[in-house]
Amino acid sequence: MTQSRAIQTTTAAALALALGTALTLGNTAVAGEGAAKEKCFGIALKGKNDCAAGPGTSCAGSSKVDYQGNAWKYVPAGTCEQTASPTSPTGQGQLAAFKAM
Repeated sequence: MTQSRAIQTTTAAALALALGTALTLGNTAVAGEGAAKEKCFGIALKGKNDCAAGPGTSCAGSSKVDYQGNAWKYVPAGTCEQTASPTSPTGQGQLAAFKAM
């Protein structure tokens, strides 16, 4: 093989590797964006809820107290009921609104 041919082969291999890496990283980012989420009640801090904080409030950022039972945040699916909530009857986030203890 000539030196010119070896350089072309090396360059082609490097480009293929770079393209494969870019495609893999791009697919990983897209997969993360589409991950399933669920509403988790009772875990938001005051003014940090995503929406639905009950009567007298409008929506996002309107919760009046920490861990308000009718205010929720989006969390990755399956993690809500493992998240601490000191006002919840179980001590964990809930998938439905509740009256704080």
